[in-house]
Amino acid sequence: MSVKRIIPCLDVNNGRVVKGTNFIGLLDVASPPELAKLYNESGADELVFYDITASSDGRKLFTDVLKQVVKQNKLPLTVGGGISSLYDFSLVMKCGADKVSINSGALRDPQLINDAARKYGSQCVVLAVDVKRVDGEFRIFAKGGREDTGLDAIEWIKRGVGLGAGELVVNSIDTDGVKGGFDLPLLEAVCEAVSIPVVASGGAGNIDDFIELFKRIPQIDAGLAASVFHFGEVKIPELKQALHKNDIRVNL
Repeated sequence: MSVKRIIPCLDVNNGRVVKGTNFIGLLDVASPPELAKLYNESGADELVFYDITASSDGRKLFTDVLKQVVKQNKLPLTVGGGISSLYDFSLVMKCGADKVSINSGALRDPQLINDAARKYGSQCVVLAVDVKRVDGEFRIFAKGGREDTGLDAIEWIKRGVGLGAGELVVNSIDTDGVKGGFDLPLLEAVCEAVSIPVVASGGAGNIDDFIELFKRIPQIDAGLAASVFHFGEVKIPELKQALHKNDIRVNL
């Protein structure tokens, strides 16, 4: 079993970290730099920064807030939100991003995945997908979960990987913020379809949810969560100790 990564996610809206349920009902949480500092000191493996309304607002990512986060951060950093061109890739990487996450921008222009992979390497290109069940099928949603694209999720994921994405973040809208556990059927379907690293996102409510995730789907590379970390419901050092005791490899 590979070493599993634990990744807190900063969902940023108007310069503040927020959190909702099923992608709606956003509540203010904290300052992004404050949380970045906390996670750097608490044993997180990586950090994700999403400007969650950049695409739906039709604007560029707030780089001033990102720069403040970078000052407090020494962890590998993935940045996303409003990424729609190679210029955007360049901009956030100059700000300090190690990897760039694309979602709505890739849906508008799938060739961006290939162009970015050729220029920066597949390891820098993270394809994020927001998935929701529609009539029993896994469907891709865009613009922060606001727009049903009509695309079959597994087919789109396979296409993105074929174009050069080096990592996947699979966000389940159905389980987001519900704290009832990760969307295991969705994640199993994704892992059967691709062989690149897969990050599970949406649904973590307690330590047992992470144990179940990695035990049930050994192919999963990382567990990503937001509110359970932000509000101290799951403390990363305790989580890692519990995973270690359950024979799940982590960096202690």
